[in-house]
Amino acid sequence: MMIKILDRQNSILSRYVAQMRDEVTQRDPMRFRRNLERSGEVIAYEISKTLDYKPQNVVTPLGEAEMMLPADEVVIASILRAGIPMHNGFLNVFDNASNAFVSSFRKYSKDGTMKIVLEQVTTPDLEGKVLIIVDPMLATGASIELAYYALLEKGGVPSHTHLAAVISSADGVEYVQKRLPMDHVTLWTAAVDEEMTVKSYIVPGIGDPGDLAYGKKL
Repeated sequence: MMIKILDRQNSILSRYVAQMRDEVTQRDPMRFRRNLERSGEVIAYEISKTLDYKPQNVVTPLGEAEMMLPADEVVIASILRAGIPMHNGFLNVFDNASNAFVSSFRKYSKDGTMKIVLEQVTTPDLEGKVLIIVDPMLATGASIELAYYALLEKGGVPSHTHLAAVISSADGVEYVQKRLPMDHVTLWTAAVDEEMTVKSYIVPGIGDPGDLAYGKKL
């Protein structure tokens, strides 16, 4: 698996991530959602450089211009609910992409252990297309793994899959490296943090992006 850690090269993305991390700034849900969206736009732009392109003539008022335009069909898949703002950022860039959605949640047992429960998968045909799975936080890696295989089971095998996260844990990166096919998956993340809490929240991380974007859940 190829891994692209974007904060190893300075860009405006770092400002968006810094505002999402900041315990004061992140209290503004509208700004938090917008920063997730803007992060999605930046990561989508980086992914766009990896697509296949082909020449196409575009008729202007004064003649024709040959342009190199994307040849790949893109499907954006988001893990609900935290992935929605970031998903919108990807759609701002890949504006003709098809869309898929995965509903999952963390279920905690009385002994404190946690497992990911997958509820619903909605996807178009994925066969031979470029799949982008969007989830702001790659913590344990279990939800990404479940989403990946559930999407392939229902939609077919894409030509390549990109995983897009804002913050990843070092353990989560190692997990997906071991569990997902090396040659057909690329992980894109703005930053990698080294620690997780006992409840599998990334440290320093940003907290719970779903709650920060849409309010606390029961």
